[in-house]
Amino acid sequence: MGRVTERRRVIRIRDGAVSARPDTLVAEEPLEIRLNGKPLAITMRTPGDDFALAAGFLVSEGVLGRTDELANIVYCAGATKEVPVVTVGAPPAVAGAGAGAGANTYNVVDVRLAPGVPVPDVTLERNVYTTSSCGLCGKASLDAVRTTARHPLSDGPEGPMRLEPALLSSLPDRLREAQRVFDRTGGLHAAALFSADGELLDAREDVGRHNAVDKIVGRALQQGLLPLSGTVLMVSGRASFELAQKAVMAGIPVLAAVSAPSSLAVDLAAETGLTLVGFLRGASMNVYAGEQRIALREPAAND
Repeated sequence: MGRVTERRRVIRIRDGAVSARPDTLVAEEPLEIRLNGKPLAITMRTPGDDFALAAGFLVSEGVLGRTDELANIVYCAGATKEVPVVTVGAPPAVAGAGAGAGANTYNVVDVRLAPGVPVPDVTLERNVYTTSSCGLCGKASLDAVRTTARHPLSDGPEGPMRLEPALLSSLPDRLREAQRVFDRTGGLHAAALFSADGELLDAREDVGRHNAVDKIVGRALQQGLLPLSGTVLMVSGRASFELAQKAVMAGIPVLAAVSAPSSLAVDLAAETGLTLVGFLRGASMNVYAGEQRIALREPAAND
């Protein structure tokens, strides 16, 4: 939609020299997610992959777990009379085709569940506003966050995962290489999904790292790929409890981050069998849980 970045005038100071120039900034706009026509949540996000973001959000909430549970996702019309409709699996670019020059902001999506899929009363569990830095700020309690996972954490059909540390060490640079918008703005988080042998399966960017993960998970749901067994989720920044939860809900067995995990993320990983790697920088990393999936050269010392 051409709204991923915007241009703004900036005063640049370099070694005492002052100049005025345009600068490229990452776009941040609200997205309201509705479920069967009723408002559910508002998140600040970078426009793009909105349908995948909404679908992934509902996977992490335990509302969706299979492709056939999703009927379709539409942009609500706003000031535009025509309502663009996209069926499951259609690319987001189809949305709005033929809508003309109306004033639709494309900041409201409505997720329609398939007939027979129960509609939860999630308004009692979550505030309707989440920020780009903390998607869980509206949770009423920790118990509401610990949603029962729809998929087991499986290493995949090829047997137990044994990830070489060298392979894990290569992932941050490969994630960085996939951040095309970051190269122009320097202001985006990112998430990437890799296979057990290091193949890049998908990568998404957003002002919120949890949104980037939702976009990956939502795309997988639309394509009928859940659960994401035998995969590795690599994220920029820290590994929060919410990101660990999103990995578990999507059936992703390994979560790696370039920065620190939170204590709750480690607790959740230990409880669910998630392999959690933090401070993944160069050849160094900390394995906080699920070390059985890492090909350690020496037995881990017991403190």
